[in-house]
Amino acid sequence: MASWFRRDKQEPEGPPGRRRLSIEELAAAFPDSHQAAAPEADAAQADSAQAEVPTPQPEPQAPPAPAATPPDAASPAPPPAGTPEAPEARAPAAHAQSVPPAPAPSRPEPPPVAPTPAEPSQPPAAAPGKKGWRERLGVSGFARNLGGLFSGNPRLDDDLLDEIETALLVADVGVSATTGLVETMRKRMKAREFADANALLKGLRDEMVALLRPVAQPLVIDTAARPFVILTVGVNGVGKTTTIGKLARRYKEEGHGLMLAAGDTFRAAAVAQLQAWGERNGVPVVAQGQNADAASVAFDALQSAKSRGTGVLIADTAGRLHTQQGLMAELGKIRRVLGKVDPAAPHEVLMVVDGTTGQNAVSQVRQFKAAVDVTGLVVTKLDGTAKGGVVFALAREFGIPIRYAGIGERSEDLRVFDAEAFVDALLPEALGG
Repeated sequence: MASWFRRDKQEPEGPPGRRRLSIEELAAAFPDSHQAAAPEADAAQADSAQAEVPTPQPEPQAPPAPAATPPDAASPAPPPAGTPEAPEARAPAAHAQSVPPAPAPSRPEPPPVAPTPAEPSQPPAAAPGKKGWRERLGVSGFARNLGGLFSGNPRLDDDLLDEIETALLVADVGVSATTGLVETMRKRMKAREFADANALLKGLRDEMVALLRPVAQPLVIDTAARPFVILTVGVNGVGKTTTIGKLARRYKEEGHGLMLAAGDTFRAAAVAQLQAWGERNGVPVVAQGQNADAASVAFDALQSAKSRGTGVLIADTAGRLHTQQGLMAELGKIRRVLGKVDPAAPHEVLMVVDGTTGQNAVSQVRQFKAAVDVTGLVVTKLDGTAKGGVVFALAREFGIPIRYAGIGERSEDLRVFDAEAFVDALLPEALGG
């Protein structure tokens, strides 16, 4: 009996209606499974070789192959072994998932609008009035040196006057202006006009203001001259083009009709820089491109301004060293060409001076005044410099009106020169201040 159980039995063929499928028939029924990775395909074939597929017909037939899917459609994953689904039921679902929805009809986008050039990112403008002057100039080396002398309660003696003299010379006030200030203070101290150091501080302030007050003359635009022509001159790198842009904004806000002439045809990108300022402020700019004749640009701009009835014309020029005689003579040519269109032009020759250059600014003004008869000054970059004392040297040496002073980067920081505000920003408000 035991031997009967041990002998090999032939496996039954299975109940009627079910039969074993070959590998070829399974591959025809599930063609998508061939796209899987090789290890997965081998495992699927090994499992499916012994799987039995139920068929309802008495004589089962191989199920037809599913409809071909588009090339870009994703292939569905093969079903688990032993639970195959009919291909007809899987094909529609796979097709529905693989076909992306039709995109909505797109509307034509409007053409991009070029943005208006914005002023570069800059620190906030200084506070209005004297507070803004002290806020920007009070941190300068000039102000710190003078303030240090009165940080305590110094004795009224010649040593204090010597320290004041040293501080003024270091700040490039100049020998002549410094000597005049200190000698006046010495005489007053010997005459016992100062009861204490606080009185001496007030006396020093009065003497410094008295030196600057005659040159603190703002530029007045003559509305009868149409246009009122301003010719800007100066050496390289003092900020002429930037100053013109700031003046354009100021005059535009005051209601003047304005035009700019891009006469700096030598420096690369100078014309583009002035045009950017013009676009920012809504001011037309007359230009001829780089290396054009500066006198020709000024001539065309003046004629255009006269024909339009423009109120103010500001003409830029290329920066040049005061030692370059040929270029200095070119400024005289520009002035003469402007005079042919309008005998009174230019009505103002505005020289831009860098406040950080110290006593070198005195030599520059001397040469430019001889070449084009400078009638007004703009002293820039006074914030943070230890050389701001050059303003006193310029006032004593030439007596040329100082129209504006630059105490910051923003357009609002180009201030009408105020002698009292300038001196108050350099000196402490009281002893120990």
